[in-house]
Amino acid sequence: MSSSFRQPPPSAGGNQQDLIENALDALRREWRSGFNGRVIEMLALPAIQRLRDLAATQHAAAELETVISRLSNYRELTTEGRKEELKSLAECIKALSPDLQPDRPGTQQIGKLRESRIPVKPSPKPEAGPKTTRSKMTRPDSPVTELPRVGEAVAKKLGKLGVTKIIDLLNLSPRRHIDYSRTITIGSILGFGEGGEITVRGEILDVKENPGHGVTRVTVRLADETGWVKVTWFNNYIARQLRAGMQIAVSGTLDSGFGPPSFTSPEWEIVGGPSLSTGRLTPIYPLTAGIAQKTMRSLTRAALDATLSAIVEPLPESIRESQGLVDINRAYEHLHYPGNQGELADAHRRITFDNLLLLQLGLMLRKNKRTSSRGVSIPVDRDLLLKFEEQLPFRLTNAQRRALDEVLNDYNLGKPMARLLQGDVGSGKTAVAAAAALLAVGAGYQVAVMAPTEILAEQHAVNFVKLYEGLPEELRPRSALLTGSTRAKERRELLPLVADGSTNILVGTHTLIQDQVSFARLGLTVIDEQHRFGVRQRSYLPTRVVEAQPHVLSMTATPIPRTLNLVLNGDLDVSIIDELPPGRIPIETHRYVGSERSLAYQLVRQEVAKGHQVFVICPLVEESDTSEAKAAVEEAERLQLEVFPKFRIATLHGRMAGREKERIMTAFRDREFDVLVATSVIEVGIDVPNATVMIIEGADRFGLAQLHQFRGRVGRGGNRSYCLLLADESSADGEARLDLMVETNDGFVVAEKDLELRGPGDYLGTRQSGLPEMSWLDSSFDTRLLDQAREVAERIVNVDPTLGQLDHHELKRRVIVLWSTAGTDPLPS
Repeated sequence: MSSSFRQPPPSAGGNQQDLIENALDALRREWRSGFNGRVIEMLALPAIQRLRDLAATQHAAAELETVISRLSNYRELTTEGRKEELKSLAECIKALSPDLQPDRPGTQQIGKLRESRIPVKPSPKPEAGPKTTRSKMTRPDSPVTELPRVGEAVAKKLGKLGVTKIIDLLNLSPRRHIDYSRTITIGSILGFGEGGEITVRGEILDVKENPGHGVTRVTVRLADETGWVKVTWFNNYIARQLRAGMQIAVSGTLDSGFGPPSFTSPEWEIVGGPSLSTGRLTPIYPLTAGIAQKTMRSLTRAALDATLSAIVEPLPESIRESQGLVDINRAYEHLHYPGNQGELADAHRRITFDNLLLLQLGLMLRKNKRTSSRGVSIPVDRDLLLKFEEQLPFRLTNAQRRALDEVLNDYNLGKPMARLLQGDVGSGKTAVAAAAALLAVGAGYQVAVMAPTEILAEQHAVNFVKLYEGLPEELRPRSALLTGSTRAKERRELLPLVADGSTNILVGTHTLIQDQVSFARLGLTVIDEQHRFGVRQRSYLPTRVVEAQPHVLSMTATPIPRTLNLVLNGDLDVSIIDELPPGRIPIETHRYVGSERSLAYQLVRQEVAKGHQVFVICPLVEESDTSEAKAAVEEAERLQLEVFPKFRIATLHGRMAGREKERIMTAFRDREFDVLVATSVIEVGIDVPNATVMIIEGADRFGLAQLHQFRGRVGRGGNRSYCLLLADESSADGEARLDLMVETNDGFVVAEKDLELRGPGDYLGTRQSGLPEMSWLDSSFDTRLLDQAREVAERIVNVDPTLGQLDHHELKRRVIVLWSTAGTDPLPS
């Protein structure tokens, strides 16, 4: 038997001691009965309810109500959870023992949880909650189990929210706050009207239970000196928590649709206890099964109280003053329990600034760490570059020339280049990369070109050969392809040629970073769609070189707004190709609603009759590979049977193995199918020149960035091409997205609008490979704040590149903690 159930020490007041012992004995019986819950309802609840009359302080009364509430939810726990809950409840009752004494006047000031009091000096800072004291300080990085009433069962549930330490609770930002701060008398309710959120306080006149099918309706009459109001909850256990004569506050939306005004399922609290749910801006948290809003509020309140004097301010006062930021303790308090909207806004701004600063510091330190090593020196051979440009079947655009000049300037710096080449589909990124690769080969170095999939690697291998085919043979690089599908015999023949430098350009997938692949003199690594690789995969090729570090040129066809480039690629130099080659035919985008889809199908028949091919993207039903796969298969069957019975139709979805996806995609590229029905697994960069139509079913359900990526899969063969957006009646936001897609083909315009509509948190999605956890980056993110954080980060790194100064110690610690979630340490070794 756990020590939690041992008999409490004797104290004055025999009757009081008997009642406490009866309550503990009931918990012991439940333990011995195998945690089946029957003893809780028959003995434990009545015994603990009798303790109410002994409560000598309002704190004790509030704590007993919490115990009763927890017992009411006891049956919802697992067996292991019930075991932990019994131990925790027994400890709680014993801790309350000094405050359970009949006829003792309550002298203690009502405050926060007894177990989370901390001795602190009087502070001039305003606090949202009542002040309390505690015998010892709790570190923010302590496990949540150090908080009162948090056993292993509760900790496991919190872990599903990413909360394992007390600091995680502090950083668990409420999804929103409901304004229950307007407190009115019950008599004035009639003049208030319906729909507003209000708080009333009063005494319970009576409690009535009306059993229903599985759920009991509990109705109370709540009265003050001006009148009474009916309050209803649908909860089997709440009747055991409420009784006539109790003073409570309720907060909620007034319902006056039928009969007199009333409340249905409002928040409620005992008057005089800690105000966490009523009469204030009330936090609404993300939850998981088994954790209620009231529980989460008591947990965050306890976390705030427990760490009040333990949180170290990471920002020097000079930075806080220059940026107009509140101190960190005030920020955490008001993030959860603000007194008004202004305090909440200031708290959000401070916490977001801190996170952005830590992110930018890490990116800048990571860049400094990389550029501190010696880079490959590649002389710029202007004659060779001129020969390359003259033999191209097209002229480089001004944007391509600007990007190429930036790459060549990096070649001259003597530091390893880390540059992102960003351009829309068809903007000519590969030609710039090929020019940079040619100069590296001309200087006696090798080039590795790494793509995320075999089909993209194969495509790059073909394109590089085409871009060099007009050069004299002696100037043409010798290139090869290495993927997981490369046959063993070919691999055995190729690897020695790479090792001795005979092969100048090696194109492949992640196979390029396998141990058996050895380069003689690697000078440049080109990475396509770098976010598809893990940070270790991206960095592995450069770190395999003992002497000078090779240059790294990453490419992406995903337009990224400038602001998010600072977040996603703040450690890279960015070159943007924002101009399409002259003569390229814009993709025509049309939208069809409801029955108009028959017009879209007619256009498909016309294009297939010309020998062209068609992509069909299935609507995003829900975030599940299984459901999306089913949707794709069903759509392919429908099209085959009802719409295009004579067409050759294939299906591609996320449930397929990687090899099977590539087989289907290769067969489609080789014109074995007329129509490819796919989910969102269609690869960025896949080149099917014969595809001229992209149909997107349920287009209003996709984000702008994804719609633009889908559109980029067609129009690559010089033929007039179409993107057809099909939707049923959509929302106003959906209509706005479709209208913008019809209006513009400019990916950067689309990206900026996407950021505006969805916020950076949604926009980033899964593009965080190599970056720390950024769940805090939500729609409230202010791009101006990022600029400020970047400025401050630059100032700090310029004067203290190792964050070694005394007033930067806490910043340094937090940078290390944040970036450990990305598996990297940006600080110098």
